[in-house]
Amino acid sequence: MRGAKGDHTGNSAAERDRAERLKRRYGRAVPRARGPMGPGGHGPGGPGRPRAMAKGAPKNSRATVKRLLSYLNQDKAKMTLAFICVIINTAASLAGSYMLRPIINRYIVPVDGTRGDGAGLARALMVMAAVYLAGVLASYAQAKVMLTVAQNALQKIRNDLFTKMQALPVRFYDTNNNGDLMSRFTNDVDTVGQMLSNTLVQLFAGALSIIGTLGLMVYTNIYLTVITVVMVPVMMKAGGAVARRSQKYFSAQQASLGAVNGYVEETVTGQKVVKVFCHEDTAREEFAILNRDLQDNQIKAQFFGGIMGPVMGNLSQVNYALTACIGGILCIWKNFDVGGLTVFLNFSRQFARPINEISMQVSNVFSALAGAERVFAVMDETPEEADDEDAAVLDSMEGHVVLDGVTFGYNPDKVILRDISLYAKPGQKIAFVGSTGAGKTTITNLLNRFYDIQAGSITIDGVDIRHLKRGDLRKNIAMVLQDTHLFTGTVRENIRYGRLDATDEEVVQAAKTASAHSFIMRLPKGYDTMLEGDGANLSQGQRQLLNIARAAVSKAPILILDEATSSVDTRTEKHIEHGMDRLMANRTTFVIAHRLSTVRNANAIMVLEQGEIMERGDHEELLELKGRYYELYTGLKELE
Repeated sequence: MRGAKGDHTGNSAAERDRAERLKRRYGRAVPRARGPMGPGGHGPGGPGRPRAMAKGAPKNSRATVKRLLSYLNQDKAKMTLAFICVIINTAASLAGSYMLRPIINRYIVPVDGTRGDGAGLARALMVMAAVYLAGVLASYAQAKVMLTVAQNALQKIRNDLFTKMQALPVRFYDTNNNGDLMSRFTNDVDTVGQMLSNTLVQLFAGALSIIGTLGLMVYTNIYLTVITVVMVPVMMKAGGAVARRSQKYFSAQQASLGAVNGYVEETVTGQKVVKVFCHEDTAREEFAILNRDLQDNQIKAQFFGGIMGPVMGNLSQVNYALTACIGGILCIWKNFDVGGLTVFLNFSRQFARPINEISMQVSNVFSALAGAERVFAVMDETPEEADDEDAAVLDSMEGHVVLDGVTFGYNPDKVILRDISLYAKPGQKIAFVGSTGAGKTTITNLLNRFYDIQAGSITIDGVDIRHLKRGDLRKNIAMVLQDTHLFTGTVRENIRYGRLDATDEEVVQAAKTASAHSFIMRLPKGYDTMLEGDGANLSQGQRQLLNIARAAVSKAPILILDEATSSVDTRTEKHIEHGMDRLMANRTTFVIAHRLSTVRNANAIMVLEQGEIMERGDHEELLELKGRYYELYTGLKELE
């Protein structure tokens, strides 16, 4: 195995295998160590097998192209104008080239043997200049119009992609890597934009130029045209052979790029963990493997994409040389005019140029199609199931929560919860304790309908949550997680995220409820202090207090606290607990905690092990049982 410095001459079989394993992890589906389901959920970090999105070469290029073109429908008029400009530019180019024949034959080397005409030549050249100027203006207009069309299409693609991602279930984000998703937003969309703004027009212009040039070549000399026509299949066969290899490597390049982005995103996000566990050398080594894999695929893709031009150019030179030789013979023996030979030689080179350009654009097309398919793979993901047509809407929710015989598994063949039954009355505090992986966080995920249960029922105020609109359900449930997340914006905006129509007074009151008001007022600009980098300028405890304030401003009747104090010190924990105590007042609260001291005052404590409720009762009752809770609380047995 080579080190991270990249002194290598080629990838070994072992390294290629490792690169493929890393690509599968970071380029397709990367389960996080702790996602929204947490360590007890067997979701992102559990035993379930993550589902990967499709990658590789486009499986249906025709369907992908058709779908891409549908994004241009809104600008049909502009597209028509752009193609008219292409026609004008191509016609001007062909007409200007053909004008050489009469100019040479009439004004430079007259076929009747008379003397050349300088004045006539000047007038002809002015006409030629005007023709070429019209082509230049048309080309400028076409480029500007197509740039607008392409950007409009890209805007719609990005909107559709982002909108779809908002509709995707939590399962999707648990099983796909953020860096790879960002790569689809940036690299893949950019390659599509390049094709829409340049490649489409160049393909059309090239095809038009080939047809026009071939027509003028036949008109000029049929014998010389045969030479060019014979060379075309040779050029196309050579270009096709290169294109087939190019397609494969460009698809591999896009996949490798997504893997590198995914690895970088995860490593940068978890940089503290990397350093704490001295994982820098392994991280460098794994990145070097992925980077070399990307390098190898890029070299192959760029090589086969780059040799297209030289291959076609050399074949074009062969065609040009044959045409010049035979054309010279025709001038001597068949009285073919010099102007005609000059024009035909120009057409011969001009005929090969669009073929060359089209061939070179093939690599861009394949790269764009590979990127487009990755984008469409996200758009085609199954969204959250639609709400029932007769879904109930609760004007006000009191907070009666009942779980009756709930059975659930993230994968059908792996049951996580077995026959869970419990109830919570408004204002009660229900605590879940147990070993890691027992299914505590899974229950809270089911309350939010992040996942639907396989058996049993969950009701709120007597209504099965599957018959409630998801938006209304989640609007009435506030969550405070161990993993805090703050958005770029002011402190006030981050608190108001819990309820966007909250007034400034309600924001301040929520902060006071969460015991956050005092530290906020000590910030440089108080509630108007800008937070960036997930609140990097705040302590962990301060970030958690803002999360509690966000939950407080929501006024949700049901509250979920998932390990909300496990990552802070004891002194900070006391401040947070004071805030949570005020937050929990008059709310139905579900608490998950490893620190059993935080659940002593719960109305009911559920002891979960292996997806089942082993014990239930309040703190004193469970201690008297001297069962699993007693062992956990007294420390007679370590958490499994």
